[in-house]
Amino acid sequence: MAYPLPKTTLEAAGLRPEQIARLGGLIEKHIADGRYPGCQIAIARHGKLAHFQTFGEAASGRKAQDDTLWLLFSNTKVITAAAMWVLSEQGAFRFMDRVSDHVPEFARNGKRDITIMDVMTHRAGYPNADTPASVWADHALMRQVVCDYPLEFTPGSKLFYHGATAHWTAAVLIEAVTGKDFRDVIRETVVDKLGLGEEIAVGMTTKKQLTRAADMHEPSDAGVVASADRNTEAFRRAGVPGGGGYATARGMVAFYQMMLEGGELAGKRVVGRRTLDYAIRNWTGDMVDESMGMPMHRGIGPHLRGTTPGIRGLGSFASPRTFGHGGAGNSYCWADPDSGVSFAYLTNCRIPDPWHSVRLDLVSNFVHSAII
Repeated sequence: MAYPLPKTTLEAAGLRPEQIARLGGLIEKHIADGRYPGCQIAIARHGKLAHFQTFGEAASGRKAQDDTLWLLFSNTKVITAAAMWVLSEQGAFRFMDRVSDHVPEFARNGKRDITIMDVMTHRAGYPNADTPASVWADHALMRQVVCDYPLEFTPGSKLFYHGATAHWTAAVLIEAVTGKDFRDVIRETVVDKLGLGEEIAVGMTTKKQLTRAADMHEPSDAGVVASADRNTEAFRRAGVPGGGGYATARGMVAFYQMMLEGGELAGKRVVGRRTLDYAIRNWTGDMVDESMGMPMHRGIGPHLRGTTPGIRGLGSFASPRTFGHGGAGNSYCWADPDSGVSFAYLTNCRIPDPWHSVRLDLVSNFVHSAII
């Protein structure tokens, strides 16, 4: 499957090469300093790939390649959300429907009136419920666990990032309205339809994909070490809907170009422009996300920059309409409707704040300042 975006140069795309060279130098310094073993970045503008660069190692002793697949963590949420946009557009549900309208047993434990919008904008009321690895491969049991989630606060009363639970709920809903495995639905309605089957995987299905996966790492007293629970075949096949997807950086900038182009990529339409306008808008205003300590301007999938002083990952220089998402401690992807630029920064180490957020601001600001 050929990559869908034609190539161009930074200069031809109206981007300052010196700023992107500075970004590359920063990444090389991070790797030399032992912050993360490897990294991949990509920049696209107006439907063309302007820059794509791979750095360092995918795993101990294994050099990162251009086709290396990097763990997205919560960047996966936007891909799962895109499948939801498609299903809603097809009439499978409305985002203002109650989840229990489609999954009746979800009404347990006081959750009857929670809407799909509450779930997708992180206001459902159960951010910390557990969905153990033991249910990832048993989707009937997964549905039971999700429907048994207990409430922690009144739904809709506050904003609190649901790191895993919102998108496990989305997975159950997708399966309820389609009768199909949520991973197959994501692949068929979004990934393959865009021609990105070689670039994005939510649930790896082949040995080839498994061998292309970069190992995730984390800092320790002994330096950066491979994560104990995020490099297994079982995890990679599970396609955790809120944090288990894999992609190349060029795959992610193409995915975001689709959103900038109103739901179409290289002549292949996924959703309509009005559907995207509905999904990628600020549904939570300036409510403070209590897990982030700042307003996050949540849409149905991505969040938006807005005009608040601080924002995670998108860059302080960003246009207020810039939207995107991050992956826990390792990555960010975003798109700017005002310039037509999309950007992906993927690494293979999960690093905590404050260092993580500071470096993301530097990284994104190099790209924003490169835009002419």
